[in-house]
Amino acid sequence: MALAEYVLLPLRGLRVAGRSASGRARDYLGTLPVGARRGRGRTRLEVVDGIGDDGPRLVRAEPDAAAALRAEQPGLRLVPVRWYQPARSRYHLAARVGRADTVSVRVVVRSRLDGSPVPGAEVIAVVDARRDIGATAFTDRRGVARLRVPPVPRLARLYVYTDIGYWSLLRRGVPLAAEVACELRPIDLARLDDGLRHFLGHAGPDHGVGVRVGILDTGIDASHPDLHVAGGRNTVTGEDPADHGDNGEGHGTHVAGIVAARGTAPTGLAGVAPGVSLHSYRVFGRDGEGASNFAIAKAIDLAVEDRCDLLNLSLGGGDVDPVLRAAIEDARAAGTVTVAAAGNDGRRPVGFPASEATTVGVSALGRTGTYPPDSTAALDRARPYGKDRADHVAAFSNVGPQIDLTGPGVAVVSTMPGGYGEMSGTSMACPAVVGMAARLLGADGRLRRARRDAGRSDALISRLLLSATSLGFPVELEGRGLPR
Repeated sequence: MALAEYVLLPLRGLRVAGRSASGRARDYLGTLPVGARRGRGRTRLEVVDGIGDDGPRLVRAEPDAAAALRAEQPGLRLVPVRWYQPARSRYHLAARVGRADTVSVRVVVRSRLDGSPVPGAEVIAVVDARRDIGATAFTDRRGVARLRVPPVPRLARLYVYTDIGYWSLLRRGVPLAAEVACELRPIDLARLDDGLRHFLGHAGPDHGVGVRVGILDTGIDASHPDLHVAGGRNTVTGEDPADHGDNGEGHGTHVAGIVAARGTAPTGLAGVAPGVSLHSYRVFGRDGEGASNFAIAKAIDLAVEDRCDLLNLSLGGGDVDPVLRAAIEDARAAGTVTVAAAGNDGRRPVGFPASEATTVGVSALGRTGTYPPDSTAALDRARPYGKDRADHVAAFSNVGPQIDLTGPGVAVVSTMPGGYGEMSGTSMACPAVVGMAARLLGADGRLRRARRDAGRSDALISRLLLSATSLGFPVELEGRGLPR
């Protein structure tokens, strides 16, 4: 039987505390350095990675090892490794058309500004919108994507996404032809008034000074002119611990810019709290598999050691996980507040870890008019509307009683490796709230200098929640509302 991966950790908390009831467990963990092997046969246990001398171990073992360990070490537990994904909202096909009985379509994507080709854009042609069936391809250097679709009279929808420089595009009822032309609107930083800037205004350079923010994500591109990364770590097992730069997905760089970009128009942009000390903890590897609960827990533990005040978790997925729960609880007890994205499953219950009472859970807010009318964000508008009918909690956003706050998360423009781009998701709303929390903490020297314990975390969360203003949505959609 193949070995499975587990996280070996104490029954309570991330690390073994004290030596009374937990002394035996502490001693056992101390004999398990990386590379160690214990037992044989079905009780074999191999140590792959670890957190400190008395913290969790990432191990490989057979299922029988869990029962054997329980008998030998009742103060420890084995939890299966679980995986999390970035909380970005983007349309994906449920199924692709087969190649039989199809025709070829060339989709030519160009800039609306000067007609230049747009390479690397993802083009999705939907032939059955009810069942999300269609075809997808990327444009080449000439801006041409080649797709094969059934010979239908019209494409139900045509989506075009590009990571840098342009707004996304949505076209409906497109007549089928051998060639379909699409023009993308360039993002104009000089006149940018997206949802982030509309709801939270334009930040000053001193907003957030003295506050440390940890971004647990796909890494941050430190070469971007609008970003200054003070430090960080890569906690992906098997990768270089010093490589906390962007892994190629761009998600973490976008999230970081929402919090802490330091640029100025017309060549750059500013985040919500440009004055913070920004720390990158890369928990997503370069293989695209996702972020493991062990990598995230290790990053949280390191961020607490680095005295981060706020942690941004724009990720989620799956059931309640004891490993992340322990890491978040320990962080809060040490004066570090975790803010988490609610998830993008279309008004379903709040996902983990945002569902935890120890985190600040955030839904995504949008506003009609802050993005082009032909942007894919037009599909994110949903009832009920706020006091201002232009405001809406995004159709993709998860909601429920665990929502503490809402933040702008529809068609947000931020930093990307090589430029600037638009993204949507509770992934974007989460750092907007982190930025507002950093503003509050940065302006309160007494709280900033307070002893780093649970009382400090409680005081910061209380201030953040009390700063919020209701936009007129039900509480399960907006929580306390939008922080100001």
